[in-house]
Amino acid sequence: MTRTGADYVWFEDDFPDLAEAYCFTLVRGLSPTELLSRLDGRPEAPLRGMAAVVDAAFAYDEPERGERQLVATTTVGAWTLLIEPNGYLGVTEERAVPASAGTCWVSHFLNVNGLGTFLWAEDQVLRLCFDPMYPDERWGTTPDELLDAMKQTGFHFEEQAPQTDLSSPAAFALAEHLTGTAITPTLLQDTLFTCATVRSR
Repeated sequence: MTRTGADYVWFEDDFPDLAEAYCFTLVRGLSPTELLSRLDGRPEAPLRGMAAVVDAAFAYDEPERGERQLVATTTVGAWTLLIEPNGYLGVTEERAVPASAGTCWVSHFLNVNGLGTFLWAEDQVLRLCFDPMYPDERWGTTPDELLDAMKQTGFHFEEQAPQTDLSSPAAFALAEHLTGTAITPTLLQDTLFTCATVRSR
């Protein structure tokens, strides 16, 4: 059974600080160390739980602040999860598409203004990209391949706005559909994350 945005409404309730602005990326077949190497990551001390990661990300301060950001990674099955509090590297085409060489890259982002992006790339090819609020406007080499899954997971394709907007939770569900990897409260609360700083622009 396909999971839907309704299965991810817990995220905003349980992790309100992160839910305001985030980027979640899943990359197949690379270890956290390998992924961070592709992103020119500089190792930082590991942190347990997303609350500690968010606090550290917003407290991060050094002369290069504004040019680097703290990120957290962990292995989930055959995938590495990369979480950016208040970041967007995972959906930045000029960074994400080259970094997808030889693998699959699935990322979604939301900022404090409600602007979002969902990006799916494979082996340096952008397969699909769109704003979850506006799923009718898609681009990439296969913009319609996931259309049925997008409808099933809860993206709204009609002109009339839905009573409850589940576009952001639906991005989690669509990422799970593509990767087979579920993001859970326990994963975010209990994991000891491998952390690093990466260039933010």
